[in-house]
Amino acid sequence: MRTFRLFMMVAIVGFGLGAGLAWMTRGGDPSPPPGTEGAEVGDMRPEFRHATLDDDWLNASDFDGQPMLLNFWATWCAPCRREMPVLQAASENHDGRLAVVGVAMDEPEPVRDFLEELGITYPVAVGGSDVMNTQRAWGNSAGVLPYTVLVDGNGIIQWQHYGEVTADELEEVLGEWL
Repeated sequence: MRTFRLFMMVAIVGFGLGAGLAWMTRGGDPSPPPGTEGAEVGDMRPEFRHATLDDDWLNASDFDGQPMLLNFWATWCAPCRREMPVLQAASENHDGRLAVVGVAMDEPEPVRDFLEELGITYPVAVGGSDVMNTQRAWGNSAGVLPYTVLVDGNGIIQWQHYGEVTADELEEVLGEWL
């Protein structure tokens, strides 16, 4: 009888652990495509207001009337780090025709150090949970980084991209809208 109880207890605990592990590692739906929650292509761009490294404010409306490439990133995000030179090149190559704007979900000091290291000169704002809320409003309900959005001069979202963007991809998109 004692062996049977021990066997049943081990079986129940094993079943519970197996069910718990299966539930925790179950495959869910993939990340929703850009724009399934929040703004999507064809929508008017939402507003945002985030602090800069210079203790000022950066607003989406600061760039009204000109195309804007908005990039959400973080210093701890490897794909974000790889694409920053691509965005800087776009800022330089399309100076006067395109505003490249970064919004970092990070602490100010690592952002400042990283921007100096890479020579990033376009405007960058910094925040935490407020940046996550802005990303959702701009169509990134999954919170994926990096996340890039192209807004035309009329404030209409023309392109949304999850993940790292290459120079070729970016130039193809910008070629269509600039």
